Amino acid sequence: MDLLALADFTLVARHGGFGAASRAAHRPKATLSRRVRELEAALDLRLFERGRRDLKLTEEGRALFERAGALLTELEETATAIASGSSQVRGRLRISAPLLFAQTAMGRLAAEFARAHPEVRLEVTTDDRAVDMIEEGYDLVIRVNPAPDEALVGRPFLHDRLVVVGGPAMPRSVGAVMPAVVRGADRARSWTAVGPEGPVAIEIEPVLRLSSLVMIRDAVRAGAGAARLPLSLALGDIASGRMTSWGNVAGSDISLWALYPSRRLLNARVSAFLELLRQSFPQGTPEELAAYLAG
Repeated sequence: MDLLALADFTLVARHGGFGAASRAAHRPKATLSRRVRELEAALDLRLFERGRRDLKLTEEGRALFERAGALLTELEETATAIASGSSQVRGRLRISAPLLFAQTAMGRLAAEFARAHPEVRLEVTTDDRAVDMIEEGYDLVIRVNPAPDEALVGRPFLHDRLVVVGGPAMPRSVGAVMPAVVRGADRARSWTAVGPEGPVAIEIEPVLRLSSLVMIRDAVRAGAGAARLPLSLALGDIASGRMTSWGNVAGSDISLWALYPSRRLLNARVSAFLELLRQSFPQGTPEELAAYLAG
């Protein structure tokens, strides 16, 4: 396959047309068009649907663009690093992280990464939805209990679980309905806490609905009611006596995964951030994350 033709194809696909690609790269439009036609002929595939006014990727063209674009970028960066004799990681790194992890840990992680790799421009956005890495231009996403995705690979780097907690001045009474702080549209009327004596049902009456687990933790601290919180978020308060644990929530295992597009050449910046996660959470336990947050 002609790599120059492949590079011209990704250029046109990225800019959405031959004219825009020609202006961006200061290359003749006719040359780009010819190179793309040659690539289509070599592959025996139509990569673009050509209308009178617009140009759209075919299904095959989109698949090729998603794979080839990342590979060509990695090859270019590798060649540049070798030519300059530098092993320093550089360039832009875009990461999407879920709200709670971003609020509690990503600021410190980002600062540590920036100190270790000053030539990387790190950008972290917060989003609890499953972002489209390719379409939205992310290099790495952190997800909670992600659904299987054949286009992504990765590994879990942290594990957690939910616990039922209440303020120290709020004893749990068997059979009583307990005031509760719940998240969003949670409509549960009871929880099951698994303690040393086995599972216990807790009847609840929501008195607050909050969108953030950090806000829920603060409300429990202030004595508003009981709540279900990740152990890592509540552990410091449980140890200090500001909260009381009533047991684990059955079946509430949580895994945080670091995911990236499946390809043979892993982005050097992604590799560096994965290594930082490994060093920061070598065991990946809730207790380890709690200690990191307290530090």
